[in-house]
Amino acid sequence: MPLDPLAKRLLTMMAAATPQARSRPSVEARRQSLAKLMQLARTEAPDVTASDGKLPGPGGELPYRLYSPASAGERAPGFVFFHGGGLVAGSIATHDRIAAALAHATGCRLVSVDYRLAPEHKFPAAVDDAIASTEWVARKASSLGIDAERLVVGGDSAGATLAAIVCQEEAQSAGLSIVAQCLICPVLDFEETSPSREAFAEGHLIDRTTIEADLSDYLPEGLDAADPRISPLRATRLSGLPTAIIHTAEFDPMRDEGNAYARKLLAAGVAVEHVCHDGMVHNFHAMGAILPQAQLVLSQIGEQVRRAVEK
Repeated sequence: MPLDPLAKRLLTMMAAATPQARSRPSVEARRQSLAKLMQLARTEAPDVTASDGKLPGPGGELPYRLYSPASAGERAPGFVFFHGGGLVAGSIATHDRIAAALAHATGCRLVSVDYRLAPEHKFPAAVDDAIASTEWVARKASSLGIDAERLVVGGDSAGATLAAIVCQEEAQSAGLSIVAQCLICPVLDFEETSPSREAFAEGHLIDRTTIEADLSDYLPEGLDAADPRISPLRATRLSGLPTAIIHTAEFDPMRDEGNAYARKLLAAGVAVEHVCHDGMVHNFHAMGAILPQAQLVLSQIGEQVRRAVEK
């Protein structure tokens, strides 16, 4: 299917505002760019209230934001959410509207976590924070109004990387009752360059230069990118993982790795609901001001999560 006309218009506008010779973006420029892009995430969640707090992390306190939909009872399913941004950008503030929309759509009490970012905090800081915060939510579930037996872990883009790693790590320890993982446009493989990363390396929202800069900022020198805590697609022990809800986009550089992860999970006997959205680009779910499909996919995710937590 061809690129969606509205998505194509957005990419054309972005290209016109971008220098022809792309240089490595500074960390501050990367963060500002994402914050600006996330302003397109205009979603409606009028029934959702939010409150801020801090949880203990391995490197100090981590801010979080708890979203509660009006439909949630005294104890609702929980959703631990990790924002995208290449592990160098993003925050609970940039993803506020997406987190609220997911709480509204899923009926979950959602905890959005401000994990540590690179380059100030390189790998494995974000991974350690993601695991610690998920375990904290499970321990404190009752006081958060969350049913610890119905816990979802998810994220978008690099946040989905963290969600996938959390589920893999917790499956080995059998410590938590994670019933589903929700991976939106996930980044899952830094070991090999897939055909989609080559095909959409330029001019498709997130380019090769930005991806390489993010990875350079995130990884200390000398680490093996095939480590599953860096590239969760490379994990070999996948049986017993929670139900996977995976949404990929046809014109996303990360499309192939998300599609491949869905296939690997199915082969390992994991229940998978996977949709590759025709004509869409990376982060399309967060561009509701331009793309009608953004609201549609959030509603679809809501239905999928509701089914998963009620099984």
